[in-house]
Amino acid sequence: MSPASPVNPVKAVLFDRDGTLVEDVPYNADPDRVRPVEGAREALALLRERGIRTGVVTNQSGVARGLLTDADVRNVNHRVDELLGPFDVFAVCPHGPDDGCHCRKPEPGMVLWAAGRICTDPGDLVVIGDIGADVEAARRAGAHGILVPTAQTRPEETTAADHVAPDLLTAVRAVLDGPPQGRVLADERPIQEAYTTGWGQRRDA
Repeated sequence: MSPASPVNPVKAVLFDRDGTLVEDVPYNADPDRVRPVEGAREALALLRERGIRTGVVTNQSGVARGLLTDADVRNVNHRVDELLGPFDVFAVCPHGPDDGCHCRKPEPGMVLWAAGRICTDPGDLVVIGDIGADVEAARRAGAHGILVPTAQTRPEETTAADHVAPDLLTAVRAVLDGPPQGRVLADERPIQEAYTTGWGQRRDA
């Protein structure tokens, strides 16, 4: 009788939405503009095949700025769920940068709330995102964070991240058997590209 497979201590992976799971359309209110990033479907399928739960944690300050309504955000999230779901939890912060809330990343509130909703200890969570606020929220919550840099990622955010992956699929593959190990995760293209993506137009969701 063969020994049982070891249990993966990673119970769930929470993803930033815009720029991580789907293409970044600033303050998007149109579900028809939702486009999954390359590798998103395959990455999520790998997690679900292993019984690892999935969720979304997203700053949507367009609500506070009057550029979006709560219904707009729900409709776009619904489209994300149609294309890439089913997700086990969605967490949204509608506040602005100066509102002093506890949910807006880099604050840990959304990560902790999502963990509670899916009955998972934060230490068994991985948060994957494209800017420093995503991985800082993970750190403050006691979770693991992986940065997947894009053109919006500042070089100093990449330098400061505990774990960096060149793309979403690599990030997910790195946690299939446990928490991320090492600073630069196994990659499918030179990691130097992640450090030289440039400044680009900064998204401040």
